[in-house]
Amino acid sequence: MNTIFITNRIQIPFSDLRFRYSRSGGPGGQNVNKVSTRVELIFDIPLSSLDDKAKEILQTSLTSKLDSAGCLRIASQESRSQWKNKQDAVEKFISLLQKVTRPVKHRTPTAATKSSKNARLARKKGRGELKKMRKINIEKELH
Repeated sequence: MNTIFITNRIQIPFSDLRFRYSRSGGPGGQNVNKVSTRVELIFDIPLSSLDDKAKEILQTSLTSKLDSAGCLRIASQESRSQWKNKQDAVEKFISLLQKVTRPVKHRTPTAATKSSKNARLARKKGRGELKKMRKINIEKELH
């Protein structure tokens, strides 16, 4: 796996990704205390080999997920295996970037259907009748 294909236009060389390993919490007994199974994937957008337009797209759409240096960090510690956690972090990375780079579908405005208009008017009429009934009951009790 030398290149990660996000879209036809965006391809990221595996060498642009850095991995950091640390001890993870959770189940595992004494294994947790001595094996670094938690994986943190670090993708430095400004220093990546992407073109400027792709960098700009990623930086604007991932602003809440970037640190101060413009790095995207994704951690995985689900498994007791470092290899599985690394695979999981890469999958999370790919799905996040695919979600971010997916084109936005704009809604084409359409006219309301006749049945939806009639349903809305029926709800309004029913609400008005309910209020009218309350008003009549209050007037009868006052007199």
